Amino acid sequence: MAEFTFFTNPQSRAWIVWWALNEVSADYKPELVEWSNKPRALLDANPLGKVPTIVHHCAGSDHVVTEAAAICHYLAETHPDAGLLPLAKERADYFRLMFYVAGPVEQALIADAMGWKSEDPSRHAMLGFGNYTLAMDTLETLLARFDYVCCQVPKCGHGSSHLEVSFNALNLLLYLWSESSWDLPGQIGILGKIGSGLLTGLGFA
Repeated sequence: MAEFTFFTNPQSRAWIVWWALNEVSADYKPELVEWSNKPRALLDANPLGKVPTIVHHCAGSDHVVTEAAAICHYLAETHPDAGLLPLAKERADYFRLMFYVAGPVEQALIADAMGWKSEDPSRHAMLGFGNYTLAMDTLETLLARFDYVCCQVPKCGHGSSHLEVSFNALNLLLYLWSESSWDLPGQIGILGKIGSGLLTGLGFA
């Protein structure tokens, strides 16, 4: 039996976790999920029926992890030899960017793609991202200090191999492919911080 069961569909956020599983050389078995016929095993593991979902078969127990960002960090922690965990001085930026992208940025992009808007500034506080423009401007501001998305040392001057696959970049690429009205210069600015290795692997270079 493989160490991990990976519930996936290529047209979903699950490709982020597919990349993560391969980066850590995990022993996993993919289970392709059809949207119209979700397997009982997935629903038992995750009643939401959402992918990605992984089940870690470890020490005689099954451990379920959901949400792409959480799975990526879990894999980094359970495979420390892969070298994907941040250094102590990088940890704050690592977690801030990882979960800012997984939370407010994704919410902002989906709301924009779906045409959901609130014109009432007093209601922006209810939204996890404030408003679309603020969320995306904040992302660009946060990344302005770094040469690469995953290189958490400001202007460190070297390639981001240590954190290049800490998966912030993978989350960002997924959101950049959405039907968003984010201006092209902003997208190019982000892509330029991802690093040539990831861009080549995804067909951007």
